[in-house]
Amino acid sequence: MSHKLLIIDDDVQLCELLQLMLAKMDFEVEIAHEAVTGLKKAYSLKPDAIVLDIMMPGMDGWQTCQRFREMTDVPIVMLTALGSEDEVIKGLNLGADDYLVKPVTADELGARVRALLRRVSRSQNNTNSREPILTHANLVIDLDKYEVTVDGNRVDLSPIEFKLLSVLAKYKGRVLPHEFLLTEVWGPEYVGEIDYLRLYISYLRRKLEKDPSNPDLIQNEWGVGYRFG
Repeated sequence: MSHKLLIIDDDVQLCELLQLMLAKMDFEVEIAHEAVTGLKKAYSLKPDAIVLDIMMPGMDGWQTCQRFREMTDVPIVMLTALGSEDEVIKGLNLGADDYLVKPVTADELGARVRALLRRVSRSQNNTNSREPILTHANLVIDLDKYEVTVDGNRVDLSPIEFKLLSVLAKYKGRVLPHEFLLTEVWGPEYVGEIDYLRLYISYLRRKLEKDPSNPDLIQNEWGVGYRFG
């Protein structure tokens, strides 16, 4: 089955090349060369995934990613020449699901997008097989509503944060290796991306722990993984 992919990038030649190559991989590719048009196309086309450049005229990719996250959970891959650690962290923190630094081949981009789509599919398919509500002390995770509350107050989590927390809570009390968590949350293609895991663990601690620097909820088992509860 083909997937609809929206690429938002002001590099016309790159977009034409990616559109041609990704079409051979059975993607239906739509192009926008600036953010406002991209937002309009996303609303009308409802793509399965979005590839987003950062350095564009007018509204840049940072702002565009924020706008998308206000209206949709569609997977977003940032594809940009900006490759510093701070920029990668900023992109992921704004809600991007993956971050690739140019130059990137169409094969790698296609593989990354497919990995994201498989993760989304697994998450949707597994929802009905799990207990609808997970609890721990003052924390409640409603898997059906995709809702988390602490002391009755709702906590806003990104899709990846929610997935990671749900996996940790499902195996409460057990030490979960880095590789297991990366596979469950991001997919087997991300098994070596431990920095992704550390980053999102830090996000969860900031949002859920009373003292993120001295966590009680998500414990770090050095060199092994993490334990919930």
